Amino acid sequence: MSWIALKMLTGNRGKYLGIILGIAFASLLIAQQASIFCGLMLQTSGQIRDIQGASIWVMDPNVQFSDDVKPLSENDLYRVRGVSGVSWAVRLYKGLTRSRLEDGNFQQTILLGLDDATLVGAPPKMIKGSVFDLRKPDAVIMDLEGYQLLWPGEEPLVGKRFEMNDHVAEIVGICKASRTFQTFPVVYTRYTQALDFVPPERKVLSFILAEPSEGLSVDEVCKRIQTQTGMRAMTGTQFEWVTMKYFMQKTGIPFNFGITVALGFIVGTAIAAQTFYLFTIENIKQYGALKAMGAGNWTLMGMILLQAMLVSLIGFGLGIGAATWFGKIATAPGSRLAFYMAPEVFVGTGLAVGVISILSSLLSMQRVMVVEPAVVFQG
Repeated sequence: MSWIALKMLTGNRGKYLGIILGIAFASLLIAQQASIFCGLMLQTSGQIRDIQGASIWVMDPNVQFSDDVKPLSENDLYRVRGVSGVSWAVRLYKGLTRSRLEDGNFQQTILLGLDDATLVGAPPKMIKGSVFDLRKPDAVIMDLEGYQLLWPGEEPLVGKRFEMNDHVAEIVGICKASRTFQTFPVVYTRYTQALDFVPPERKVLSFILAEPSEGLSVDEVCKRIQTQTGMRAMTGTQFEWVTMKYFMQKTGIPFNFGITVALGFIVGTAIAAQTFYLFTIENIKQYGALKAMGAGNWTLMGMILLQAMLVSLIGFGLGIGAATWFGKIATAPGSRLAFYMAPEVFVGTGLAVGVISILSSLLSMQRVMVVEPAVVFQG
């Protein structure tokens, strides 16, 4: 019966390909849009992942996401250092500043000021230069994509100069950094140097990076910091989820992408169901003949499910393959597109295709179950 079902399915090449293309289109749209959404969410928290070397982030209790900087005082740093279980705690500055290039153009820049002594939070991957070159006067490290944005078409060079807050900054290194949601260049420097690159304020300390003492869990030390200082303390991973949750709840990004994914699912279901039903009607005499030869309803339903499963697997493979190919283009060097196909996207798309195949076969099953063997003898 399985062989007969497959021969019936491939007998009409046009409808066979139509069902596959409908499912492939739905798979492509669902996987692509979901992956772009995941890529955008990862961009909102990319800088948190890039700040390595510390397990705990300490911040003002009202901070909602990574760019919602509410400055702390220097006393807050010493209070954190005084908490039992904190091995060490250092400063981190994060803010936006305006950079002025040699040709007079201006560009918004994300400025990160690292602790002078330890350089905790330095870029994890250097392309040119060394992190320790930050100890030089006016030294900064810029991410590669930011450099290409400021000087398009130029080979990244160490020694390039620009101005921030009327102070000259010299690029001593080029690093690889995560793409940012704002797509601004990312500049690393020392904390004290960063204070020269931004307008003076009474409070400039953005975050405190800390590490628990040996033998203590991170969560336990975070609770101690919050209890004794009143500030908010969490791990980097927790801060990432807080940031992504803010953008999912406070912006229309999930809703917009959700509409596109839903449309892909509806269109895919409509195309596959209609084509599969017409295919069944076209072969209704064959099903009637099988009933006349003794095949039961469960056998015929199994044949339809086998046909639906085959076209779903082929369509899913084509769709997910096309989405992956799009992702390789989207993440190519120089591209500003966001794309990340998480395992959950792959599994979710597969489940959606499974639902599409079931829905598209239900009408066909109902039509086959009520068919009479006598239909074979009708003209």
